[in-house]
Amino acid sequence: MNKPIIKSYPVTGMSCASCALNVERMLKKQPGIRNASVNYANASAQVEMMPGDINLDNLQQAIRAIGYDILINDKDEGKGEAEQQSRYSKLKTNMAGSLILAIPVMILSMFYMDHHAAHGGISPVNLLLAGLTLPVLAWFGRNFFISAFKLARHRQANMDTLVALSTGIAFIFSLFNTFFPQFWLSRGIQPHVYYEASAVIIAFILIGKVLEEGAKVKTSSAIKKLMGLQPDMATLIDDSGREVQMPIARIMINDQVRVKPGEKMPVDGIVASGALTLDESSITGESMPAEKQAGDTVFAGTLCVNGSAMIRAGRVGSETVLAGIITMVQKAQGTKAPVQKTVDRIAGIFVPVVLGISILSFIIWMLAGGDDATSRALMAMVTVLVIACPCALGLATPTAIMVGIGKGARNGILIRDAESIELIQKVKAVVMDKTGTLTQGSPAVTDIIWLDESTRPETEPVLLEMEKRSAHPLAQAIVTALEKNKHEPLALDDFENITGRGIKAAFAKKQYFSGNSSFMADEGIPIGAGYEEKIKALQASARTVVFFAEESTLLAVIGLADTLKPTSSEAVHQLKSAGIAVYMLTGDNHPTAASIAQQAGIEHYQANMLPSDKADFIKNLQANGVAVAMVGDGINDSQAMVQADAGIAMGKGSDIAMDVAGMTIISSDLRQIPKAIRLSKLTVRTIRQNLFWAFIYNIIGIPIAAGILYPLWGFMLNPMIAAAAMALSSVSVVSNSLRLRGARL
Repeated sequence: MNKPIIKSYPVTGMSCASCALNVERMLKKQPGIRNASVNYANASAQVEMMPGDINLDNLQQAIRAIGYDILINDKDEGKGEAEQQSRYSKLKTNMAGSLILAIPVMILSMFYMDHHAAHGGISPVNLLLAGLTLPVLAWFGRNFFISAFKLARHRQANMDTLVALSTGIAFIFSLFNTFFPQFWLSRGIQPHVYYEASAVIIAFILIGKVLEEGAKVKTSSAIKKLMGLQPDMATLIDDSGREVQMPIARIMINDQVRVKPGEKMPVDGIVASGALTLDESSITGESMPAEKQAGDTVFAGTLCVNGSAMIRAGRVGSETVLAGIITMVQKAQGTKAPVQKTVDRIAGIFVPVVLGISILSFIIWMLAGGDDATSRALMAMVTVLVIACPCALGLATPTAIMVGIGKGARNGILIRDAESIELIQKVKAVVMDKTGTLTQGSPAVTDIIWLDESTRPETEPVLLEMEKRSAHPLAQAIVTALEKNKHEPLALDDFENITGRGIKAAFAKKQYFSGNSSFMADEGIPIGAGYEEKIKALQASARTVVFFAEESTLLAVIGLADTLKPTSSEAVHQLKSAGIAVYMLTGDNHPTAASIAQQAGIEHYQANMLPSDKADFIKNLQANGVAVAMVGDGINDSQAMVQADAGIAMGKGSDIAMDVAGMTIISSDLRQIPKAIRLSKLTVRTIRQNLFWAFIYNIIGIPIAAGILYPLWGFMLNPMIAAAAMALSSVSVVSNSLRLRGARL
């Protein structure tokens, strides 16, 4: 049985939020489509479909039938952006052309407002105005009419419908009055014309569209910057050792590539030889350069600041961490926040309601408008149609979400979907795993106590060589600590690994031993009474103790522990300062948990916790009305992450943890969590501001346009001013969202 898949496709031809809803409704009607979500702000559709039950060509034809297009072919990749740029250029051309003609129409209308030919003849000025206005509607504004006509055939409407009706009615009425002025003059009514309303409305709305489209391009700049991190070429080392310039697409796993200063890393991989300094801020959000040596991991898209190295490719192309980040950000920017569902329902009925209000306004003014009822009724209807703006409503949420998710990606905070960014700001408690979250996730040497310092120069190289030959994680930690002293390699004899106990070897006809206390006892090596207190102190502070001995003499005591990350205590302090409770849950023993909790500044912690225990702990917090975020890096944390209101994964953890989490901290620096919460709060605040102004604008603007103030103060809103206000509303919403890009986290 086929499983449903989710794919994202560019959608072209949308001019407002109602367009997105029209496309979404049509997609959902198609066979094989289980669900669809169309985002007007980034002109994309996320479609959940059954692969074997759908004909993509039929789907495309259905969307084209209502005046839009959906780019379904892989060969169209990148075409969406090209379409956006083409649309932007056409809008600017149409805006310039409409302004060139609308300005003289407006000036002539101001100076010849009451001009008409004597005895009901045709006015030359009106003929000139008609001649100047016709190209504005028929050419520069033709897309409004084409779109409205296509939608009308399917009994649908959008903002283009409002614009086409308002400008079309005003133009036809003016044209009638130009050629048949006697019809009104015979009734004692002046035959007013409203060419300036038609021409200037089109011009103002096109200005707004240009500004809106330009701002929308900026909201997707995060994706473009991320894509710009991917180099096109790499320096491949071929079988003969030559350096060959090769397109990235042809680099294979296990190929070796050379990276030099100023170049971007082409692949994810391991440093095979050499050393270099990398700027990893594009991936981790960390501003400090990272030193990389043989054996260290590197990521595609990072910048080589200094040094040169040979890199063995581990992940290439779409499998790299950077490619994964780009894919996730694209998907996240296309998702809808929960609040958007309510806005969509409102936008869905917005245009029909506005059409109803405009007709009602016309009828009321025809009945109560007095001698000039027809003109007032017509202007009220036109003004209502012009001032209503579903675009501001439709852009309020997705533009803020897009900018917020993009800003998060630039700061090393990878947000899976819009719902996550809306939920994280509600968190009042953060529950953290210990190992790999608060701590480094691997053991490190914390103490080396030499019983006789004079024996160290001669025996430390032996200890290093022994530990190098062991695969135990504790051995690797000891090697890392001792290699800093740069000892010469030694040739050992009779090396033996005793599983679960330790290692032994011979050098210069002497036997050496390294292992736990049981191993020392088995080999008859006494632990001197003078050092028992130091050993107990190490064990009390949750250290693992390794002993090193020569023949029957103890030489050194080594303490190891999974140490606290340098930034963890600061992150805990920031969370607590923000009024957020912090808990630590770990499967480790109580002494270790107590030690790490104390170092991190966490008062509430529990040890010996199973994965199900962590999930139950979160349930209990939620039962008390507390919104909880779970932070972890392992498979054992995934159950608790699913239970929590928000799951946050450490980027260097397991894939499963990252799959279930709504947010990933790429650098595994816990200080990013307070940043993520602040980003969420800023984004949600921006959404609320946008929605407030969009709703207020329409709630106040539409009644004024209908003439509600006329009985009180004799004020009727000019359609041209209404058009300018409508254009400004969309631009202001997008501009407010763009302020997020400069916000400090």
